[in-house]
Amino acid sequence: MSENLEQSFVAQLQANQNIIHKICRLYTAGEDAHKDLFQEITIQLWKAYPKFRGDSKFSTWTYRVALNTAITLYRKTKRTISTVDYESHQHFVKDVDYNYEEEEQIKLMYKAVYQLNDIEKALVFMYLEDKDYQEIAETLGISEVNARVKMNRIKGKLKKILNP
Repeated sequence: MSENLEQSFVAQLQANQNIIHKICRLYTAGEDAHKDLFQEITIQLWKAYPKFRGDSKFSTWTYRVALNTAITLYRKTKRTISTVDYESHQHFVKDVDYNYEEEEQIKLMYKAVYQLNDIEKALVFMYLEDKDYQEIAETLGISEVNARVKMNRIKGKLKKILNP
């Protein structure tokens, strides 16, 4: 591959790496698994980059590749992977302004989201990233109406999980 293509990819990857990290956090439980998934997503993005036509934003394409990679790997290893409890590996930075109540709410939300299926997790993630329904639909390969309906159902599901 040409050096320009490589430089372009690296620049785009650096600008959008937070997307990948967030997806890794959503689909893994532990630092090693996070790093492995990040590496696998990066490899898949690199392999597919020469075919990226620019029909959508690079970030939208990154979401699609990253979510598909995470879901595929998650399904392959779901039955055999052993995970470590998230709470047992937390490291808090002591800060006067740190909001422990907010941290507890975030933990509860992640715990609830972990109970959703793969597509629902992806939809919630993109919704929380303030993506509009058109971009969510394009990324997940569903209609915009379907994305809205699914999101409303997921909201109800999460309310039941969080407020039994």
